Amino acid sequence: MGFAVKVLTPGVLFILTLAFGVWLSRSGKPYHTLIFNTHKLIALAAVVVTAIQTFIALKIGETQPILIVLLIVIGVCAVALFVTGALMSAHKATGRATLTIHRIAPLLAVLAALGALYLLGGSA
Repeated sequence: MGFAVKVLTPGVLFILTLAFGVWLSRSGKPYHTLIFNTHKLIALAAVVVTAIQTFIALKIGETQPILIVLLIVIGVCAVALFVTGALMSAHKATGRATLTIHRIAPLLAVLAALGALYLLGGSA
């Protein structure tokens, strides 16, 4: 599989996750079950595909400390997204902080992923 496909697959899954997330938030509460579950499953697929491809790339390329930091940031963002999403769907988080984290984490993850892709170069 070429570098472009390895980068595009998680990218497309991420964009689909965002699209379904926006659709979900605009559909209002209670959340529409089909949109909600599709959003969660695509997000999970994005995390799994990205993790697999990252581990393969790390085996091939040289690991730099900044790369490890960026990967940790991406992982923390993914966990934050799953936790805040679960809290919002269970109606346990009514504060703005949860929604703010759920909106900022994807941006931070994308920035960290771009940095990681740059460092990995063509080895991904």
